[in-house]
Amino acid sequence: MSRFLNVLRSWLVMVSVIAMGNTVQSFRDHSFLSEKLYTGMPEFVNGLQARTFGIWTLLSSIIRCACAIDIQNRTLYHITLWTFVLALGHFLSEAFIYKTAPLTIGVMAPLIVASEFFHHRNAHWIPVPSNLEKIIQQRLV
Repeated sequence: MSRFLNVLRSWLVMVSVIAMGNTVQSFRDHSFLSEKLYTGMPEFVNGLQARTFGIWTLLSSIIRCACAIDIQNRTLYHITLWTFVLALGHFLSEAFIYKTAPLTIGVMAPLIVASEFFHHRNAHWIPVPSNLEKIIQQRLV
């Protein structure tokens, strides 16, 4: 496995662990979201919204961690890619359309993380070439 894929796997695990922490925080105290993310309209944040955000974050975390474990799985990789697309779309729309999440560090961090995934994806075109099985067989021979 290439050095880049090993770095990507480590990065995905790190992002997953951070997301798990955000999940726990969302369930413990919903004011976390109004103080860190949705500071534009904190009155919109309630317990139900925080728990929904927590479950969404937990699901994304599990998918990303699974991808880190099985980085060669093309389908799982694309599903992981979509978790970043959804996160990017969510935070951009909250910042620029709904104005509930101004560009504070709490919003910039997930935007940077999601954007970084796209940057590396385009820079290295990862992970799985369509002819992966053929490449593996050639290397084994």
